[in-house]
Amino acid sequence: MVSRLIDFKVIDWENPAPGVRHKVFSKNGQRIRLVEFSDSFVEAEWCTKGHVGYILDGRISIDFDGEKIEFKSGDGLFIPEGEPNKHKAIVAKGEKALIILFEKL
Repeated sequence: MVSRLIDFKVIDWENPAPGVRHKVFSKNGQRIRLVEFSDSFVEAEWCTKGHVGYILDGRISIDFDGEKIEFKSGDGLFIPEGEPNKHKAIVAKGEKALIILFEKL
């Protein structure tokens, strides 16, 4: 039987970098991640990966090579991949952001 439910409650948190943790479900070339960023997250390099997601809770700013956009609870985000869309995420002091991200593998 094929399970269609992703139960994030039973998936363990992983800590891929300081200030970020996530729960990951992957299947059939797709991945969904529940990601929590805290104010200690620092992105040293520009990210050129594409992202599609939804802000579940909190706030996060994304710097697009000098243009900063704030995303808050209830906002969706769509960032195409590539150098023209390079970006860095920034979480304000005392803030956190909980985001669901949809990705192709």
